[in-house]
Amino acid sequence: MVLRHARAESFAEEDHARRLTARGRRDAAAVGEWLAGTDVRPDVALVSSAARTRETWDLLTAALADAPEAQVRDDLYSASADTVLDALRAVPEDVTTVMYVGHNPTAASLAQALEDGEPDVEAFVALSRGFPPGAAAVLRVPVAWSDLDAAGARLVDFHAPVG
Repeated sequence: MVLRHARAESFAEEDHARRLTARGRRDAAAVGEWLAGTDVRPDVALVSSAARTRETWDLLTAALADAPEAQVRDDLYSASADTVLDALRAVPEDVTTVMYVGHNPTAASLAQALEDGEPDVEAFVALSRGFPPGAAAVLRVPVAWSDLDAAGARLVDFHAPVG
């Protein structure tokens, strides 16, 4: 699962410290409620160390009974899609579901790069409209994490905040 952090304030003393807005907090909680209504549960969460990504993760997990502890990583703060892909390839093989919580343009680039060309049509149309703050793409990965590559996953769902 690829999740872009929810809406954040425009400015802070430094970019890394930007927090979620009131709308962002609502959207992060709403994505948690959406996730709770699906059959997708992350076993591992790879979360950028930025304040807004950590806050997004904390708010969405309030709706999940068995959320894992986040692996908060500095290298994911300004990571490229290739860097995140490398992080995914390093996930232990016994892990079923991984959630990356990060930033754009990386989140959108990663979801689009992983998509195998045979997506769920509704999910693909929604993803094609953009990857707004608080949006989540769910992809099925049919290979071992270490073998994951571009076009190596099927887009099966996409969720974006309303309004």
